[in-house]
Amino acid sequence: MSSRLLLRVAVLTHNRRRSFRLFSSSVATTPYISLGDTFQKDSPGDDGSEIRDVVFFDPVKEEKLIVPDKTFPQELVHSRQIGSSQGWGIFSNDRARSVCLSNVYHPLSPKSNPEIIPLPSLIPLPHNQTGVVWNVAMSSSPSSDEDCVVAIKFLGNQLSLCRPNRDLRWTNIPLQNLANLDTSSLMYSKRDQRLYLPAPGGNELYSWDLHLDHKNKSPKLHQVVFRDLPQLAESEWGVLDLVCSRTEHLVNSASTGERFLVKCYAQGYPCSEKFKYMTRRFMVFREEETTQGRYMCYTEDIEDVCIFLSMSEAFCIQASSCPGLKPNSIYFVGKGVGIYDLADNKIIHAFKAPSFSELYWLPPSCI
Repeated sequence: MSSRLLLRVAVLTHNRRRSFRLFSSSVATTPYISLGDTFQKDSPGDDGSEIRDVVFFDPVKEEKLIVPDKTFPQELVHSRQIGSSQGWGIFSNDRARSVCLSNVYHPLSPKSNPEIIPLPSLIPLPHNQTGVVWNVAMSSSPSSDEDCVVAIKFLGNQLSLCRPNRDLRWTNIPLQNLANLDTSSLMYSKRDQRLYLPAPGGNELYSWDLHLDHKNKSPKLHQVVFRDLPQLAESEWGVLDLVCSRTEHLVNSASTGERFLVKCYAQGYPCSEKFKYMTRRFMVFREEETTQGRYMCYTEDIEDVCIFLSMSEAFCIQASSCPGLKPNSIYFVGKGVGIYDLADNKIIHAFKAPSFSELYWLPPSCI
């Protein structure tokens, strides 16, 4: 956990009595934003562990929740979180050059004994780096599936895969001969049992089978054909194409098997001698199978579905399964924190929650 994040959360806890409620549930039925932790005291004994409060944000009640007095084992005390997927965090200790998985930031993980799964040390490919992670994806829970695959997409041209508790080293995949995938977000498809990376613009998808042939690490290329593009004024297209940054996210529905491609546009504004980007628009395309082939069709109606976007692996759930969520919407974290209504094509609510890159959506335990 970075010192910057600890500082910001420490400020939030100043008025804990008015801003927080204690987490008390046996089942997490609502997605939460993980806000990190605050140091409380050293753990009794000399094992190097610490006692910390873990903080979350509830988007339904718009409250900060706290799980008090969680034990952080020594392996996590000097580690920073570099990614999140399916409620698990991946942590890196730069001094010890160690990497591990842990569920310490999940609201339902054991308070005194969170799971820690060691991973091989990260080794960069030539002309690449492993210090900055873009996002992480996992095929399943590493605590219940020995075939679980953890995949890390770094900022740059490297993708690394391993099976926890089985692989002694990462399988590193170079990406420099593909499209510019620096800011492409990784997604695992349970339906296809493949990892996907969208190329800029979303016109191409690259995918890898989990049972990767170590002699041939080349991905499978999928051409994407878009249909029914939104009808926007020429001036709006100009702003989106020339002024805004754009990222693409693939999202799979665990309950229905549907697949969506989401384009996120963020507009830059001058702010203290630098640019600050804020979300301007989302476009959602639903994958549809026709007699003529497979298409990504623009839609402003995903019905009962909510999509959750952050630097963790994107996911979607049925709004009716989590009372209080707004259907047909995108809950986003990063360049702003809020709810985007797809029918009205606008941000309908901005959360009073901190907005910075280390925030991750945690899926409810029911999906």
